[in-house]
Amino acid sequence: VDLVNIGSTDIVDGNHKLTLGLIWNIILHWQVKNVMKNIMAGLQQTNSEKILLSWVRQSTRNYPQVNVINFTTSWSDGLALNALIHSHRPDLFDWNSVVCQQSATQRLEHAFNIAKYHLGIEKLLDPE
Repeated sequence: VDLVNIGSTDIVDGNHKLTLGLIWNIILHWQVKNVMKNIMAGLQQTNSEKILLSWVRQSTRNYPQVNVINFTTSWSDGLALNALIHSHRPDLFDWNSVVCQQSATQRLEHAFNIAKYHLGIEKLLDPE
């Protein structure tokens, strides 16, 4: 696991951004690459981030309002996260109501709440 810009004092001092970055690197290193290769057997890429991005694109391809090109700006309007959830669990909410009637902050809150209450995924980020 590549430990860039984080030390033990960052974790002890409660630096959320660096700690989440470390956790993300651990996940990428140990899980994402192998899991995604099993799911997408024909995928030839070796970079874990590219593999995960390919999976997200594949999962959201039927949502014309969503164009995921990276893990930063592509998520800021809340559409990508809602589309990712909806693509796997369309029974949880009406996609059109999310697209048409909510601001970016409301869409992100919606996705975080669906993830927490229906999928058991704790909210780790604040939409603001």
